[in-house]
Amino acid sequence: MEEIVKLDSVAAYNNMRGVKTQHPLVTLLDLSKAEPMPAKTFNFGLYAVYLKELNCGELKYGRSHYDYQEGTLVFIAPGQVMGVQPGVKTFEPKGWALLFHPDLIKGTPLGKLIQDYSFFSYDVNEALHVSDKERQIILDLFGKIQHELDQSIDKHSRKLISSNIELLLDYCTRFYDRQFITRDHSNNSIIERFEGVLNGYYSSEKPYENGLPSVAWCAAELNLSANYFGDVIKKETGKTAQEYIQAKVIDIAKERIFDLEKSVAQVAYELGFKYPQHFTRLFKQRVGCTPNEYRVLN
Repeated sequence: MEEIVKLDSVAAYNNMRGVKTQHPLVTLLDLSKAEPMPAKTFNFGLYAVYLKELNCGELKYGRSHYDYQEGTLVFIAPGQVMGVQPGVKTFEPKGWALLFHPDLIKGTPLGKLIQDYSFFSYDVNEALHVSDKERQIILDLFGKIQHELDQSIDKHSRKLISSNIELLLDYCTRFYDRQFITRDHSNNSIIERFEGVLNGYYSSEKPYENGLPSVAWCAAELNLSANYFGDVIKKETGKTAQEYIQAKVIDIAKERIFDLEKSVAQVAYELGFKYPQHFTRLFKQRVGCTPNEYRVLN
């Protein structure tokens, strides 16, 4: 079995990259001055923000072209696994890496909000591509963090560093909103494919066998991470992915309720509900009446 190396401290990461540890809970690396990552699989116990400066020319996403070639941001959260493939010539683009231990933000405003930054759970293919202006904002914030790391640690260090990291993540949220907008064509394609996945699911025996389709299952069918998928659906429709699925289920339910040869319980089981009363409760929440009342009224 392949060995998975745990990186659960800033010092362990810095040692691997051949750089000095200035603060036990946070580090900022200039990748051009660090040792390359060895060909192993790593389980991160740290938060990481990588700004990779690539010289890859024009980026293509779907059928659309984008000129965000100055940098790409990749985010990693504690518990995630990242592997460097063996037998491949090491390629380390220049850029920066910010890593911080969860203990750094415990008890801080950022610690209470960190779960809201859903991009920490995006896949690498859902990375953030930043423009030159956006990249400069990120570098400015990295500069402020580095300034604090260069000072002697005092009672203000943790607050100032975590505040700058929070500001950095808030800007990244804004940049992702921009990226969702500029990829409107691709997002529409995701909505269409999502509809196709749901239609296919309810044209089969899967609901009866497997229950209601989950957000995670739908995302996997579209080769997207659950968080990225959920964020795209929310931006495009104003509904959460779960709400979108429920709305689809109710639309299908309205059609099937008119089959008088089937009881409401049968319809519920066909839709994937384990208990008919759960179907009745959701239907009333969404429609304003019970399935039986809807059948009579219509």
